[in-house]
Amino acid sequence: MNAYEKLKQQMLVEPKAWLVTGAAGFIGSNLLEGLLRLNQQVVGLDNYATGSRHNLNQVKNLVGPDLWKNFRQMDGDIRDLETCQQACHGANYVLHQAALGSVPRSLANPIDSHASNVTGFLNMLVAARDKGVKRFVYASSSSVYGDHPELPKIEDKIGRCLSPYAATKRANELYADVFARCYGLETVGLRYFNVFGPRQDPDGPYAAVIPKWIAAMIKDQQIQIHGDGETTRDFCFVANVVQANLLAATVQNTEAINEVYNVAVCARTSLNQLFTLLRENLEANFPHLKDRMPVYADFRVGDVLHSEANISKASHLLGYQPSHTIQQGLLEALDWYRQNL
Repeated sequence: MNAYEKLKQQMLVEPKAWLVTGAAGFIGSNLLEGLLRLNQQVVGLDNYATGSRHNLNQVKNLVGPDLWKNFRQMDGDIRDLETCQQACHGANYVLHQAALGSVPRSLANPIDSHASNVTGFLNMLVAARDKGVKRFVYASSSSVYGDHPELPKIEDKIGRCLSPYAATKRANELYADVFARCYGLETVGLRYFNVFGPRQDPDGPYAAVIPKWIAAMIKDQQIQIHGDGETTRDFCFVANVVQANLLAATVQNTEAINEVYNVAVCARTSLNQLFTLLRENLEANFPHLKDRMPVYADFRVGDVLHSEANISKASHLLGYQPSHTIQQGLLEALDWYRQNL
């Protein structure tokens, strides 16, 4: 039995109080679902800038009324310190996911990205400190590696940020480290690598590539690839992210606390390979995809050419063992999109 399976058994009989910021979003709602299935008490904070009540309703239907009663939703914005203080009251653990994601969004509006991702983050740190939260786990990003050329990415080797979004996530890591040193707040940062899965929004100008392409394929729309398609990513199914968050929040090893970790599967998939995988998995239900090919456009400003994570640090210190490869994750994600699009 691995560390995560042991943890889930323990959590089932020892409920704690959790705050999930961004609980109505893609990753936040998956964390909420995972916690409720483990009989935990959860408060969710969201302003619905990118999340939706529909995600919460889906979780409610999945877990059932007996577990749903352990959840309390709080509508509010992390840019307001008083709201953060109220949300942190009584929480043992904070899983901070609320942010404005997307490199292109940050390039179009860096002020909004800073307000949510840096000012909001600082508010949450202050609130967690003041309310005596045991541990603060937060979503960082692989974007902090910037222009560092080495692959796979190792936590202590980062380059220059290539976008305002990357700068906000790097600022998060710096602030978390300072709060650990100055105030004794236990923090753990998780550098997510291209997370995908159920409830990830396929719509809008800043949609992530996997849900956007799935929706386009199902709707018989053209797929556009920026660059030559040989750009690579370490795509990580959301169940792996849930595992990493729960392990990070509860790990007892003092060496594992006040660190940052890669959360991925340590595998590179090119955009051309991703296109083929999606087409092959959808073609049986959508025959119009037979022989479909993408069109190619210019490479996007701010994008990193290649990305792959070394996950040995998370494996060694947290006990993290990814449960899903990209192929396994796509099978589950595609089932959800077939039913919901």
